[in-house]
Amino acid sequence: MVDKPQIIAHVEKSLNFTLFDCKWIPCSAKFVVLGNHARGTGALQIYEVSKGEVKLLKEREKTKAFKCGTFGAASLQQRNLATGDFDGKLSVWDLENVDTPVYHAPAHKEIINCIDGVGGLGIGEGAPEIVTGSRDGSVKVWDPRQKDLPVATMEPSESEARRDCWTVAFGNAYSPTERCVCAGYDNGDIKLFDLRNMALRWETNVKNGVCSVEFDRKDIDMNKMVATTLESKFHVFDMRTQHPTKGFASLSEKAHKSTVWLARHLPQNRDVFMTCGGSGTLNLWQYSYPDKRVQADDKGVDMGVAGTVSLLQNVTLSTQPIAGFDWSPDKVGLCVCTAFDQCLRVLIVTKLNRL
Repeated sequence: MVDKPQIIAHVEKSLNFTLFDCKWIPCSAKFVVLGNHARGTGALQIYEVSKGEVKLLKEREKTKAFKCGTFGAASLQQRNLATGDFDGKLSVWDLENVDTPVYHAPAHKEIINCIDGVGGLGIGEGAPEIVTGSRDGSVKVWDPRQKDLPVATMEPSESEARRDCWTVAFGNAYSPTERCVCAGYDNGDIKLFDLRNMALRWETNVKNGVCSVEFDRKDIDMNKMVATTLESKFHVFDMRTQHPTKGFASLSEKAHKSTVWLARHLPQNRDVFMTCGGSGTLNLWQYSYPDKRVQADDKGVDMGVAGTVSLLQNVTLSTQPIAGFDWSPDKVGLCVCTAFDQCLRVLIVTKLNRL
């Protein structure tokens, strides 16, 4: 089919450190790459895409390796980058001057595996906030205007086992008071925390370690969420209708024949998303809603109905896992990804506006 989207490798660049995350700098043709050098120090590089190649604009080496980053809590004027490192430290950097962070907090006792932000970039109502998840089992929400102390902490009690938190995501931020955090853990647990009521709203277990969770949009009444796992599976939950006992309707799909490391929704179309595989593959999916999203159970209580996903395109880029991926918020189909082969790749996905 000629009309199918194509995934084209635009630029490929080999680097000399392990790459963990990559993020486009909003309103620019620049992106940030985070990782660690062989000696255990942190690598932060800023690149610009121009004339068919990527140009290194700035690089800094820090004392601790970087694991993850987000612009989600930044203003469009400042575009500060929040990072989590191997030491459990949360830092916020002004990219014009990355010598010292403009905010930092000793967030966790162990590595920060995952980070997300909301309330910045004009996305999500309410205050700018950052959420971090760590190997120490806790999920913490931070306001970069408040020093050292988190505004919320979700962690198991002393008697409960501490599971490694691998992924966190903000959602439901459609009003100044509503906001929730979804967290995925190494034992397959997915927990949805309601930040307004400071309560666990829903939890489930998908039987395999949860590598990534993402809402299709952070700043709307919850619509859909994708969770990717070990053992080549991902799940799509319809988050509009919560049944008192059955929770949210979902579908599961096998993909990549290896760990599904990430799912990232296209900023310009919330029903299209990319998954990244442990075998160096990318899969582009489209979600289709069912005819009726809600139906009544035998007691007349509303329950959700899951839709279907179709594979639009797939491509093999590497022999190693693709662990970082980010769509450009400004240019449809432009994306950057990083893999454990120490390569960064700028890709162009065509024909997305025809879906």
